[in-house]
Amino acid sequence: MAVNRDKPDRWKADIAQSVDMSTDWFLRFAPNAFRESRIETTRDVDAALTATDNLTDLSVALLRANPGILPTLRMTTCPPLAAARLTGLAGVPANLVAVMERDLKLPSRMSRQDADNALGRIGAVIQRMIDPDIFVWIEREGMPSARERYRAATIVADRLCGSVANPIIRNAQERRQLAAMARWLEGRGFAPVPAGKQRRHDNMGPGTFAFRLNVPAEQEGTGRHVNIPIDVAIQPKRAKVGALPLLVEAKSAGDFTNVNKRRKEEAAKMGQLRRAYGEDVRYVLFLCGYFDSSYLGYEAAEGIDWVWEHRITDFEEFGL
Repeated sequence: MAVNRDKPDRWKADIAQSVDMSTDWFLRFAPNAFRESRIETTRDVDAALTATDNLTDLSVALLRANPGILPTLRMTTCPPLAAARLTGLAGVPANLVAVMERDLKLPSRMSRQDADNALGRIGAVIQRMIDPDIFVWIEREGMPSARERYRAATIVADRLCGSVANPIIRNAQERRQLAAMARWLEGRGFAPVPAGKQRRHDNMGPGTFAFRLNVPAEQEGTGRHVNIPIDVAIQPKRAKVGALPLLVEAKSAGDFTNVNKRRKEEAAKMGQLRRAYGEDVRYVLFLCGYFDSSYLGYEAAEGIDWVWEHRITDFEEFGL
């Protein structure tokens, strides 16, 4: 039974309400989410200044002992350096920079000599390009005052947060959506699967729900098994033991452009789930923000239904 995908006559009104809800949330909460992230990042930058003796020590030994410091160092230069630009300027392997920033370590297969040579070149580039208008003590070769150091840390934190502003906001939106679902489900007598319990899609008891559940499926054309990450799995109260729960993916968007680039992702997931569990699998989107008629029409054609956050009670129509 379809809930929203077969009702195009109300899509336009729902889109308008969803955009209004997203805009209202952004204006009220996004600045706080960004500010909280900036405060935490400022502490991290201050720790980096301590580790580098206020950017006077960018030695191989320092970088080897603190590989995760590299994103902060890239933001201390004038202009700030993208990872790819630093790779090119220093003439180092892209994998070295990627592993340092992603895994906070050096590549295990890189020899110590090669790594040290590369770290030396990275340090030299950073040292040469440090922004003198931010780190005013570098040129005078003295210690910064507490105010100068705090100001510099705040500026670098702003740069770091600015480079990942969208993920910060997206993560805050996702937390809000999942919290809204938890409140709604618990208000109807559903219970979360206890933390630490062995959680699987096929052992959820009736009237329970679980966040962040991996559901095994089958990859098209290869027959290989893959895990589909599901934001919320909900087992209806009248479900039989072992029944596949309702699978929900929370999605938010701050503009109409990106959603139409990403819409094939949901269709691919639905295809994988159907190959594994049959045509009756129930995979639903929980939407808030800028999802236009083109996006909705595409998902509807793929047999994917949705619930709008501004009308969360539509989940009742899925037997909840």
